[in-house]
Amino acid sequence: MNAHNAPAAPSARSAPSARSAPAVFAETYGRAPEGCWAAPGRVNLIGEYTDVNEGHVLPFAIPEVTRVWAASRPDGRLGLRSLLEPGAAALEVDIEGTARASGWTAYPQAVARALRASGRRVGGADLLVSSEVPVGAGLSSSAALECGVGMALCDLYQGSVEPMMPMEMALLAQAAENDYVGMPCGLMDQAASMCSAAGHALLLDTRSLAAEHIPFDPGAAGLVLLRFDTGVKHDLVGSAYADRRLACARAAHLLGVPALRDVAASEAGDAVARLERRGEPELARRARHVLTEEARVLAAAAALRAGKVAGIGEVLAAGHRSLRDDFEVSCAESDEVVAVAGDAGALGARQTGAGFGGSVIALVEQTRCDAVVHAVGEAFARRGWAPPEVARAGPSPGARREA
Repeated sequence: MNAHNAPAAPSARSAPSARSAPAVFAETYGRAPEGCWAAPGRVNLIGEYTDVNEGHVLPFAIPEVTRVWAASRPDGRLGLRSLLEPGAAALEVDIEGTARASGWTAYPQAVARALRASGRRVGGADLLVSSEVPVGAGLSSSAALECGVGMALCDLYQGSVEPMMPMEMALLAQAAENDYVGMPCGLMDQAASMCSAAGHALLLDTRSLAAEHIPFDPGAAGLVLLRFDTGVKHDLVGSAYADRRLACARAAHLLGVPALRDVAASEAGDAVARLERRGEPELARRARHVLTEEARVLAAAAALRAGKVAGIGEVLAAGHRSLRDDFEVSCAESDEVVAVAGDAGALGARQTGAGFGGSVIALVEQTRCDAVVHAVGEAFARRGWAPPEVARAGPSPGARREA
């Protein structure tokens, strides 16, 4: 989940055309790049905070990607430049040592360090980065950057580094963010970026790593999945994310299970009641969200397997109510999108991502699409808020080498 106080990955708001990248790379480093690697952001259809409780998630990759152009260099350093900072000189960071890079450069450094810690002796590289994935929108811009850099470094040093399967790369990227950036994220974001398939949602068991690609084609059902970027980013998210994760761990401990995922669906109500009887009403709410969200993921997956795309509308709506009331990670802007979209005819809508802002997804009949977008825009205008950016969200391919 990309919501924290860690350094922000590059923003896509004013990215120059990707076509200029090879020329910029040559101007910056005095040689051509050896390749280009692309890793997508993701939308989480359902399954918030279930990954950090060893449960199931149901994300998919989005068309927007982070691209990394790269070439090897003989020392143990990374040259780093972003196309999103026109005119900025390239920076250098060490792969080895204890000094931590700042800003977005912390992520490539973290990936290189995680690769070396895993026994893969990658060397230095010059990197040029561009991204279409908005930052702070709950779309996993940091995971896209991590996965793109990881693929680039492994391919550049493929003669001395064993090939990595997509899930291996996802796990390494997660370790980079956990151990070197300092964000205790789950595996969902990196797995969605690395392992997704076009036209499918990814049902992932984050404990066993069992993955299933489930067909997801809203258009074939006469539906559209809209994505509203509220533009809201809250600084408190880093500590709040960690607080929620600690609350879940404490609830599991009090219930005597390794993780909340281990509470059977038939026992969820009793587990929540036990926490309430122990004088832990907040922990009871946090646990209730996770336990019901796990059930929602499995219900959504079953509906998609049966071709009942419209059937996930109520799952989305219930998921948002749980995030708002039990997990308390929503915000006024997200709640407004969900409420107004529902009133305008959406089958269901919810906040996606770690919360406190970011994006909302809404499942809408194609014939109601314009009406829903218009209604949300008018509602924001009445509140004096900047209009949300709107896009259609469709399942796209996972990470790959492009050149």
